[in-house]
Amino acid sequence: MRNFYYVHTGHRIGLDRFRRACSILKSVEDLDITLLCSDFRIAQIAKDFGIKNCVGIDVVRNIPHIAEHQDKLIFDSLEVNPVMLEDMRQYFSTFIRVSDNIDDIKQKNESLISSYIDGDDISKYNGVDDIYFEKVKKEIDISYFFGDDDYEKDLEKNLDFVKDLDLNLQLGFYYFLDYEDELKKQFTRYTEFEDYTQMIKKTDILITASPQAVLESLASGGRPIYFQREDYPTDFQQLFKDLNIPIINNYDKKELFVALRTINEIKYSKIELQSNKIENFIKDRFNFIVN
Repeated sequence: MRNFYYVHTGHRIGLDRFRRACSILKSVEDLDITLLCSDFRIAQIAKDFGIKNCVGIDVVRNIPHIAEHQDKLIFDSLEVNPVMLEDMRQYFSTFIRVSDNIDDIKQKNESLISSYIDGDDISKYNGVDDIYFEKVKKEIDISYFFGDDDYEKDLEKNLDFVKDLDLNLQLGFYYFLDYEDELKKQFTRYTEFEDYTQMIKKTDILITASPQAVLESLASGGRPIYFQREDYPTDFQQLFKDLNIPIINNYDKKELFVALRTINEIKYSKIELQSNKIENFIKDRFNFIVN
């Protein structure tokens, strides 16, 4: 019986779920869990994120080619329909689903990790790695992170959104090489993908469309401003409202400048370090016995 964690990644979805998976797997590193990614590119460098075992499987339907009946699975994806989800619940002896839907309901034969709710067989978890709770000096006044994916080059199409701001650009993982070069010409300062973690920790104000980056910035003592991309789900909007995080829609430059002008008046909420909580939750369901 083996343990797996499947996470949806790719050039049209980014790495938010992958970064969350890394934080969860780090909390249970004494468990032998193989991470399955839907993209071979990130699977090849997963070791750089502390992942011991990672396999690229291209599409979610390939999970049964790796896993066997009665194995255990943590599942973080919106790719499958209710019928496929039910098949997974029956196929795996333990099935833990990760959800960002505020209206989600835990189903029979599954456990739930949720961004919103706690309860019987449910763990409310913010998905932030412990390293972001280590406070460091804020050496970067303001950074801009569109996300790890930009297949349609929307960042470039909407440069006016952050025009006139003297900021640092954080480059993403799935950017085209020629596109990356063009973006670098548009910004006086930029951070390479490999230095993302340090950028988050050292940035005071972070403008980003990445929900994961918002939470990591908040944990590190930063002041994030979230803008909602049209191609991203709106699942995190209520959570961010609860945390007093400014939300910008439709590249509204006026709203952005209002948020920046009044940011000293915003009383950001704090989020808690939860690695022990999620560790106990998963180990209990995986029937892990501590020697």
